[in-house]
Amino acid sequence: MARRQVAGGAGADLTAPGLYLNRELTWLEFNRRVLHEAEDERTPLLERVKFTAIVSSNLDEFFMKRIGGLKQQVGAGIQNLTVDGRTPRQQIDECYVVVRELGERKRQVFGELLTLLRSAGIRILGYSEISARERKELRDYYIRNIFPLVTPQSIDPAHPFPFISNLSLNLLVTLRYPRERETSLARVKVPVGTGIPRFLRVGAKDRFVPLEEVMQHNLDLLFPEMEVAACEIFRVTRNANTERNEEQADDLLSMIESELQDRRFAPIVRLEVAVGMGAVHRGMLAAELELDEANDVFEMDGMLALRDLFEIAALPYPELHDSTHHPAEHPLLMTDRNIFHVLRDAGAILLQHPYDSFATSVERFLSEASEDPKVRAIKMTLYRTAPDSRIIDCLVNAATNGKQVAVAVELKARFDEAANIRLAERMEEAGIHVTFGVVGLKTHCKVILVVRQDYDGLRRYVHIGTGNYHPGTARIYADLGFLTSDEDMGRDATELFNYLTTGYTPRRLYRKLLPAPKHLKRALLAKIEREAELHSEKTPGLIQFKMNALEDADIVAALYRAARKGVRIDLLVRDSCRLRPGVPGLSETVRVVSVVGRFLEHARVYYFRNGGEDEYYLGSADAMKRNLEYRVEVIAPVEAPELRKELRTMLDVQLADRRSAWDMQPDGSYVQRAPGEGDDPRGSHEILVALAEKRQKAGARLKKKKARGVVRRPAR
Repeated sequence: MARRQVAGGAGADLTAPGLYLNRELTWLEFNRRVLHEAEDERTPLLERVKFTAIVSSNLDEFFMKRIGGLKQQVGAGIQNLTVDGRTPRQQIDECYVVVRELGERKRQVFGELLTLLRSAGIRILGYSEISARERKELRDYYIRNIFPLVTPQSIDPAHPFPFISNLSLNLLVTLRYPRERETSLARVKVPVGTGIPRFLRVGAKDRFVPLEEVMQHNLDLLFPEMEVAACEIFRVTRNANTERNEEQADDLLSMIESELQDRRFAPIVRLEVAVGMGAVHRGMLAAELELDEANDVFEMDGMLALRDLFEIAALPYPELHDSTHHPAEHPLLMTDRNIFHVLRDAGAILLQHPYDSFATSVERFLSEASEDPKVRAIKMTLYRTAPDSRIIDCLVNAATNGKQVAVAVELKARFDEAANIRLAERMEEAGIHVTFGVVGLKTHCKVILVVRQDYDGLRRYVHIGTGNYHPGTARIYADLGFLTSDEDMGRDATELFNYLTTGYTPRRLYRKLLPAPKHLKRALLAKIEREAELHSEKTPGLIQFKMNALEDADIVAALYRAARKGVRIDLLVRDSCRLRPGVPGLSETVRVVSVVGRFLEHARVYYFRNGGEDEYYLGSADAMKRNLEYRVEVIAPVEAPELRKELRTMLDVQLADRRSAWDMQPDGSYVQRAPGEGDDPRGSHEILVALAEKRQKAGARLKKKKARGVVRRPAR
């Protein structure tokens, strides 16, 4: 990351660019930390392979979203400076330097992993490394199962340069007729991603040959009686920023479908070529793809598209993976009682995923709501979920059972647009009232509202979360949520859904929830300022935020002002962070900690000491300008003392982590912590898994006591 001079002190200008780190560069810095997990010998081998794949996938998305957007700005002639003082062109140039460094480091890591995999009996081989008999078997397999999918495309005056699909792996084949000097070119797409694996198994053991190698050595099937003069590999990445102005759209669904079509043919932003491609062909590809050969072409030594290593990482070697994790059942939900009766008695239940089971909490909440004859209505937001999600089944079942069901679907959830369109159509066919949120805003909040006819009248039950209603990511993302029967939150959720289904905003009264874009940013700024005003030696101020990204310049400036007054500020920020901690006279009381480990940190928590009247909030919003000003977000207060205690434990565990935590330095670099003598060597994820298992065991013991009649259930 480029180093810029920082001037702190009480009189420092808080608009000075040097006080703000660049969003793109800090995100790339996060990927350095992820790649370190692939390097770390303490990480199980196949998990190291997984982290290598994650970094590769992350960089693909970075080019599709961030570099694509910056290139659009450059193309439009935009020279506006970011808050950190960079033009779009400068950001691209600085990012490219870091990306190339990451690429080289990733290549070295992969080489080391190949050696370790071989020692463990897992081998990724070149075609020349297998026996003649195995080559014949592989050729036969290729002919039967893959060859019919392969289509060669000539590149000559009669055949224009072919369309190259996003993230596709391609062979550029140079051909000639026997005894002739003149050559011609053909492009062959490697059909990975159509149900065809990238790595083809050889023999009975875990020995694999990449598909492109098999294709390269069997080109005679595609080009019989032709001589193959060369076969070179390349890959392209297209811009994913194809959003249109939805305020001018007559039909939002049709507009999104058009955007998806646009994305398929969007401009290419990166060309990757394998080392050894000739200069003429490299230049030809760059010209045909309208790229700057000097900057936009990335030469890779070794395999391209390492995101496909997820296939290898999934191999069933328990000893080469993290220990098996089974999400715990929440103690209060270890009962056959109606979940709404449990919630009415408990008031609220905090859920920590993936430590707590998503299936026995959130899915159970919806499942019972869909069947309960006293439930009158279910309303929820949907940003991402699995295509075969039980969530959708529950909603359809509820509608079939005659309940009012309304779902606010976000059609513009990046890379899930097509899936969300299909889900929306399925729900509409089942009689569910589907809306697409508010024009001009993304609906990113995670809220479920269930209205039930209880013994004392209609009562509202609410789930508010930090993560998507997605059973798959609930096993690998570290998220929070809570179920509550709080009357005020139920009323607020009703207001929120009325807003989402109508778009009308005047005089909406929220008692406890803090929604964006109208209230949340203003409330956060006010609470930061209040913490600074209340700070004293007797009652020192404390702010603790946990989030994915801290990008909003106004929030950063407010935190700087609070720090200058002496407020201690702890920031658990997973990836991008504009704030510089530890700057003398400015942010000496601030620490920025990033936890990178087994699970992907995804929860958002906002804590203020508030002069001893602690406030805890959790919800869907990061402190980013887009989230606070251009999305419908919600954070909610956590008021029950026992739930606050659980949140306090989680925050303290992560802030004390000596295995998976990294401390940001004033220049934006990070230093990984190391356990000292007497420190717990486990990372916070492992500690939180153990705490969840301990809670489950305690709940199981209590359940046995209740079954024996030792513990009486409170009267309703």
